[in-house]
Amino acid sequence: MTLRIDISKLPSERLRFAASPLAELTAMLHVLAEPGHHPHLAGWAGDVWARLRPELAERLREAEFLWRSSQADFLIPARPRPTLAQELDDVDRIDDETYVTAALVTTCGSSRFHSTGPSPSSPSTTRSSAPSPLTDPTARERALDLAQARGGRQEAFAERLLADPAAVRARVRQTLEQCAEAFFDAAWADVAVPLATDLRLKNDLLRHQGIGAALASVSGAVTLAPDGDCIVVDKLQDKTTAARESAVTFIPSVFGRPHLVAVHAPGWHPVVQYPVAGPGPCEPVPLETVTLRLEALAHPVRLRLLRTLARGPHTTGELAHTWELSPPEVSRHLAVLRRAGLLTARRHGRYVRHTLNLPGLTALGTDLLAAVLR
Repeated sequence: MTLRIDISKLPSERLRFAASPLAELTAMLHVLAEPGHHPHLAGWAGDVWARLRPELAERLREAEFLWRSSQADFLIPARPRPTLAQELDDVDRIDDETYVTAALVTTCGSSRFHSTGPSPSSPSTTRSSAPSPLTDPTARERALDLAQARGGRQEAFAERLLADPAAVRARVRQTLEQCAEAFFDAAWADVAVPLATDLRLKNDLLRHQGIGAALASVSGAVTLAPDGDCIVVDKLQDKTTAARESAVTFIPSVFGRPHLVAVHAPGWHPVVQYPVAGPGPCEPVPLETVTLRLEALAHPVRLRLLRTLARGPHTTGELAHTWELSPPEVSRHLAVLRRAGLLTARRHGRYVRHTLNLPGLTALGTDLLAAVLR
């Protein structure tokens, strides 16, 4: 389960380490949407929610699909800027089709809506041959069906996005600007020192010891292939992307810990957002519990299902489609994970959604937690 970034024709100076205000704001928004992923930040999240104006709190809930289960590609900039306003200006330059298809990946949970249009920092004009949900009725209906399976709020957001992209884009930008005043500016000032310290270390390693040493300091999940032509990132699915003659950007994050986020869609420059430090050790649990759960995780299919569910609740049908398995086979594996206390299931209308039990997973240890959540 790896992402391979081809850097065979990439000049060494095009591998960059830089901080991004927008990417860190996105990480903060993910913490607010999924505080269970970040127990060390639960106090911060609770304080922010308690202080938020009701209008802004509702805006965050209506658009949380852009950063909850996964992050929309345009929220992790390939070319970081010094200020949030500058990065939001770059997002505004993306055409509607690219923006909408990137947003639908997070809203609908399917990579089939990825556009291969240009990124904000890429002059590429390559287009996907797949029909656009903005213009093709079948693609639009498919997008709405997938959004419906993930809940009423997501369905409503997808409907608004497809009906009036300009209005939704303006509202999302305004929401992010309001976040700056409400909590981001203060939190960004607090993380300035650890981010700058990490960047100084990474850039020194890159200059004096080369790409391999710099990547090794990012994460144990990021390595340089033996031939030096490829960066290998341990992620959910096997993917390949190219950075030839463009760039690869590594963005440190304090609030993103323990996640490792990668942008690798065609038409977008590869970006990896990585945590600057690991969490502390967890309290031990009974040996019987550990044994039961490790046996449940020993099967590679169950581990893949668990990593998929770490991105958010899924139905059996969605999991079967993602991994090209039969629904009965997926159901059997889910039953094992539920017996081990690693999953919960809850019915929403005609759908049953399976959810990762984060406390149970956390109790197994930080290494396993980080491996599943990244």
